[in-house]
Amino acid sequence: TASSLYNMVDSIFIGHGVGPLAISGLALTFPLMNLAAAFGSLVGVGAATLVSMRLGQRDYGTAQNILGNVVVLNLIIGLAFGFITLLLLDPILYFFGASEATIGYARDYMSIILMGNVITHMYLGLNSVLRASGHPRKSMYATIYTVVINAALDPLFIYGFGWGIRGAAIATVLAQIIALIWQFHILSDKSELLHFRRGIYRLRRKIVRDILAIGMSPFLMNLAACFIVILINKGLKQYGGDLMIGAYGIVNRLAFFFVMIVMGINQGMQPIAGYNFGAKLYLRVTEVLKVTICCATVVTTIGFLIGMFIPEIVSSIFTSDVELISIASKGFRVVVFFYPIVGFQMVASNFFQSIGMASKAIFLSLTRQMLFLVPCLLILPHYYGQMGVWASMPVADLAASLISGGMLWWQFRQFKKVTV
Repeated sequence: TASSLYNMVDSIFIGHGVGPLAISGLALTFPLMNLAAAFGSLVGVGAATLVSMRLGQRDYGTAQNILGNVVVLNLIIGLAFGFITLLLLDPILYFFGASEATIGYARDYMSIILMGNVITHMYLGLNSVLRASGHPRKSMYATIYTVVINAALDPLFIYGFGWGIRGAAIATVLAQIIALIWQFHILSDKSELLHFRRGIYRLRRKIVRDILAIGMSPFLMNLAACFIVILINKGLKQYGGDLMIGAYGIVNRLAFFFVMIVMGINQGMQPIAGYNFGAKLYLRVTEVLKVTICCATVVTTIGFLIGMFIPEIVSSIFTSDVELISIASKGFRVVVFFYPIVGFQMVASNFFQSIGMASKAIFLSLTRQMLFLVPCLLILPHYYGQMGVWASMPVADLAASLISGGMLWWQFRQFKKVTV
């Protein structure tokens, strides 16, 4: 969620300060950002769920060890991912659909982001633990602070110092460093229930296994998102050229803004659902699920209305290029066609993850992307060109929501049997 906010802020300043092709270059980095987010969520989401469940069970010792294991895992994965990807950056970007006109922008932005990758992983992982250990406000403040600092530094670095797209990346990493220092300050306080101390940093097989098992759902979801963005970029480039990739970059940011809010609502639900499920308070679990579905549906319905009625206005936030605004507006209108039910589908997947039902969460996470969206992206463009690429997304939304509805209905019946 946080990385998407930085990316959105960067997109706005880059679009107006560097140019329309720079937006295309930035859009080419989305698959890599998704891949980095996949590894971040593998540890962060899994640890957050485990911490909330262990605290619900009053198992404070294990919760403390989870914190130490999160630090070590993020250090290892963050450094390894950043180093390997930097070595192979140009071939990766060309594979993602870069051309000679756009690779310079993509390389300049992504090389800086990858150098700070371990900072990003550590910040996101500790934020998840903070939220799960009873500090949702501090977790939220950390996210808000980084976005505000990033937004303040972007114009200074891009325009003032003349660093262009590199300036946007530097602003992002610097904002995360500041937030990470604040998180370390909070978690160094010995009066906190969970805090840094000796003896918690040794990797424990059961904790690592449980973190990875629960975090596998969002990991695979982000991994699928990476693969899908590659397919979308390649399809749009084939049927429309470099500018079409930039248009998708704008649509992706706009559409994901509402998805991001739903993800935030889901993250708020996660510790509550996990705690009450761990305490076997199933009526409370059901209640928090209903409230979350209602809130998520309101958010995605607003996205649908904006996409239908004022897509040109919101597209112009990212660029003043008339052609790019026109392409993005048409694409946005198609993408949000079934948005009112997307919130429900997202909540269903996150709910199963929150109560530790990893296999169901993984299945629901992958139905939209792999079961429906990938086949649509491989088939529809052959018959309908660029419109086939855009239309694949709402078709997959509808199909995945129907399956989610069936699984949630069944789970509700199980809760009723237990509570009767």
